[in-house]
Amino acid sequence: MSELPPHETRAEWRHKLYRIIYLADTPAGKRFDLILILTIFLSIMTVMLNSVTHLGRDYGHYLSTAEWIFTGFFTIEYLLRIICVRRPVKYIFSFFGIVDLLSILPSYLSVLFVGTNDFLVIRVLRILRIFRVLKLVKYISAANVLLRALLASREKIIVFLFGILTIIILFGSLMYLIEGPENGFTSIPRSIYWAIVTLTTVGYGDISPKTDLGQAVASVVMIMGYAIIAVPTGIITAELNRTIGEQQHRLNQRVCPTCSKQGHDREALYCDACGEEL
Repeated sequence: MSELPPHETRAEWRHKLYRIIYLADTPAGKRFDLILILTIFLSIMTVMLNSVTHLGRDYGHYLSTAEWIFTGFFTIEYLLRIICVRRPVKYIFSFFGIVDLLSILPSYLSVLFVGTNDFLVIRVLRILRIFRVLKLVKYISAANVLLRALLASREKIIVFLFGILTIIILFGSLMYLIEGPENGFTSIPRSIYWAIVTLTTVGYGDISPKTDLGQAVASVVMIMGYAIIAVPTGIITAELNRTIGEQQHRLNQRVCPTCSKQGHDREALYCDACGEEL
């Protein structure tokens, strides 16, 4: 049996690599995702532990070594993702491509900023590594369903928020008139702050009404707060049920080899995001 031409060999190798890295419907792909998720969690724990003063002082060397190991792993993963897609530029400038880059870039940039004068910059770069948690999003299929439900209900949510803003301004202005500066309501913006804290049932207690009328108004705002909280929950839940129903009927886990978009129609021949043939 004759050997395959070099370009065909590379094409097969890239295809196998693509199935492992981007698809979760194979045993190798599932193992790769599991290892990657575990590595992300461990790298985040390393960053968090390194922020604890006594742990950073006593075990800083080990934590730094572990961090560079994680950085090397994510760097290899990032390069492999670029190699095995048809259009690397599409991936590089996609949301997850940028997230993958940001997960490794701070470690390399921290080498350039040394010295006590740059300590704040180094600390910021270290904290940026915590954003590796965003890499987990593409491995949680429920996150895509929730995102679609939120986008579908955005108009209703915007109208709801506009109504809440109107109520907050009205009650904040009313409390400013009733209580006045002598009771802590020194301005309308500060009174609006009180209305937000009260309506959301947070209740910091740094500002509170002193007059009987003011307390009566506050009671109304509190009761409204409990009723209002349920509204966005109902809106999102309705859209979420509809989205899940649609996904169960017509979506699968097909992934575009160019832009990595998941969840295409079973009958689709081309990606609805970039137009590439599936």
